[in-house]
Amino acid sequence: MAGSSHGHTPAAWTGVIIAFIGFCAAGLFMVADSPVGFWAGCAVIALGAVVGGAMKVAGMGTPKEPAAVVEARARAAAREGAAA
Repeated sequence: MAGSSHGHTPAAWTGVIIAFIGFCAAGLFMVADSPVGFWAGCAVIALGAVVGGAMKVAGMGTPKEPAAVVEARARAAAREGAAA
């Protein structure tokens, strides 16, 4: 995992931060006995997922590997399996 940059992108960080704010707000309003505030916090959590996904589609997420890299990795794995 250390070499994969899993989740270390602007899209991931933004989505998680927005969802965390919504989670904190929903928790606060649940304790404060405010159903409207609670559901607003839940909406912010969903908004975090939407914003993160939109940023990923816009190119701010983890880039996909080219097909040539995927094929080369598959051939290397097949060679290692045949050699063992």
